[in-house]
Amino acid sequence: MLLQAVLLASLCLWTIHQTKARPSNTHEFNKGLEWLTRYGYLPQPDPRAARLQSKEELASAIKTMQRFAGLPTTGELDQKTLDMMNQPRCSLPDIIGTSELMRRRRRKKRYALSDSLWKKTDLTWHVHSFPRSSQLSEAHVRNLLFYAFRAWSNSSALTFREVSSEQADILVDFTHSYHQDSYPFDGPGGTLAHAFFPGEHPISGDTHFDYEETWIYDPGNEMSGRGTDLFAVAVHEFGHALGLAHSSAKESIMIPYYQGPVGLPHLYQLPLDDVMGIEQLYGKRQSGSNPDQGNPGLPAPTAHPFPDLPPYRPTHGPHLPSPDRCKVHFDAIANIRGEVFFFKQKHFWRMQPTQHLVSLDPAQTLRFWNGLPQDFQAIDAVYERANDSQIVFFIGSYYWVFTDTQVNPGYPRPTSDLGLPPGTVIGAVFVWPHNGKTYLIEKDRYWRYDDQLGHVELGYPKPVTLWKGVPTDLDDVTRWNDGNTYFFKDTQYWRFTGGSVESDAGYPRSTAHDWMHCQVPEASSPPAPRHGEGGMCICAGAARKVAPLLTWIIIFIWAIC
Repeated sequence: MLLQAVLLASLCLWTIHQTKARPSNTHEFNKGLEWLTRYGYLPQPDPRAARLQSKEELASAIKTMQRFAGLPTTGELDQKTLDMMNQPRCSLPDIIGTSELMRRRRRKKRYALSDSLWKKTDLTWHVHSFPRSSQLSEAHVRNLLFYAFRAWSNSSALTFREVSSEQADILVDFTHSYHQDSYPFDGPGGTLAHAFFPGEHPISGDTHFDYEETWIYDPGNEMSGRGTDLFAVAVHEFGHALGLAHSSAKESIMIPYYQGPVGLPHLYQLPLDDVMGIEQLYGKRQSGSNPDQGNPGLPAPTAHPFPDLPPYRPTHGPHLPSPDRCKVHFDAIANIRGEVFFFKQKHFWRMQPTQHLVSLDPAQTLRFWNGLPQDFQAIDAVYERANDSQIVFFIGSYYWVFTDTQVNPGYPRPTSDLGLPPGTVIGAVFVWPHNGKTYLIEKDRYWRYDDQLGHVELGYPKPVTLWKGVPTDLDDVTRWNDGNTYFFKDTQYWRFTGGSVESDAGYPRSTAHDWMHCQVPEASSPPAPRHGEGGMCICAGAARKVAPLLTWIIIFIWAIC
């Protein structure tokens, strides 16, 4: 039986960095390894092997990438290779399959999976929402999307029909932050859009654009660097929505790297490589057939629908500066839905149950959790309640309760509502797996809290010295999926196995090294425990598995520097 699959592809821009001929520091080298892994040139790391790669395997992966990108095959992370890695591009892997298969044979199919195509050729589309801050009118956006679809119908047996119903095959949304697919946008300059490959799931083929980006219509490349050409992005993303993977042909619209505007939409024709790809999936267009079908209840686009370029007006300010995960100590750390979130100032890093960081770069907290105060400086503590899976944030002497990423009505509330002394500032909170109780810590004392009763228990506070071997005034405490508890302070952490109240031997260890995928000195710490032995050994990775309603959904996502 064919595996039902949906792949999420995100067209993303990278900030262009100045790079040296060779990686001059471990950060550049790690970014190169992450890039090669993310886009399919290296296998996903085995947690038991940490970041070790043989020189031969690494050189082979770099050469494969260089051939795909049309670069000299030096096998080294040289100037041209690093520059290409920093080019704007789509985040779908260039070659889908294992590293071993990639080494044995070249990709023969232009589509991702054998069942990643529509079972019909007459497809419908609908724009559910439009960008709010764009200089493009709704009619202009519709016309750009209309011609992006027509680029594909002109070169295949496909037809596309815009409809007024949200039951369309391909639903287009301009949205922001958290938007009901568990992969929130991160504001200006980050992930631009994502599209789902064909399949049987209701979300198959749907394409989402971040409306906080600066979307422009720029056929003459006159506004280069001032925004992102919507038509070019839409043609690329709709190619994924129809089942096409990436191409290594320089002229292809499906090349991984964003190439800027592609000219007048109503005159645009797909390059030969893309024509061959879409014909392979859906067949050739019959001579004399009309790819442009009527749009019931909607005004039809005209032959020349595009006005003059609007004057350039910046729509957003500079990016929010982000902290360096390898040098900071974290304000709050929490296990939420089996993933560990590391908060610093207004950013967070996210670690999957597979012990891989979703990205080496942080996301903005306010883009993910809707309801926190806009002017907060740092989050003091976070945890997921054991009784109802609500997520609780502590900032100062107040707390907020969230259902997933939306704050509940009636918050914030003072921590005194929990039975704590007025003005109490919680610095760490966790659910201890030993007894399922919640512990609220303020500097050198703690309270045990009953989530069922919604009140602290009698006989508290008590001194934090209950847990042997850790300092006071902790940054935070969290549990991991192995059943152990981890205490964090400054740049170090301690492990408590099971219900033990005494730190394991060999601790403290480096948080940056073991959790944040950083090459930092470990001092006299022993080797990190291997996967399955209760410890952490963190490796970079971008692919994740998501279970609901699908046999497999493999999602590729990233955030820019």
